[in-house]
Amino acid sequence: QVRLEESGGGLVQAGESLRLSCVASGTIWSITRTGWYRQTPGRQRQLVAVMTTGSTEVEYADSVKGRFTVSRDNAKRMVFLQMNDLKPDDTDNYRCYVRLRTSAYSPPSDYWGQGTQVTVSS
Repeated sequence: QVRLEESGGGLVQAGESLRLSCVASGTIWSITRTGWYRQTPGRQRQLVAVMTTGSTEVEYADSVKGRFTVSRDNAKRMVFLQMNDLKPDDTDNYRCYVRLRTSAYSPPSDYWGQGTQVTVSS
């Protein structure tokens, strides 16, 4: 069983910053990809920022490039999203994402947390 728990969301004004955190727990052999998606209820998940283990490249949504930065702490199984210069259009539920293997013999599977709400007022 794998669990992802996010924190750090809240209500801020445009131009302010937030830092989201996510910790993964459970049976984890290795994490191959991790990052953040956003999702409005009833709509499809949208990629915000995702990083691949062993690669320096990070995939960002065009709308957040230059403002958001994803990072991770492998030892603590945590991933972070630094959100700067927030805009009202950034308002959404932000969900932590990992692609991981639960054993050396299992294929990788995707997991998402329940999310943390970010609301940006103008």
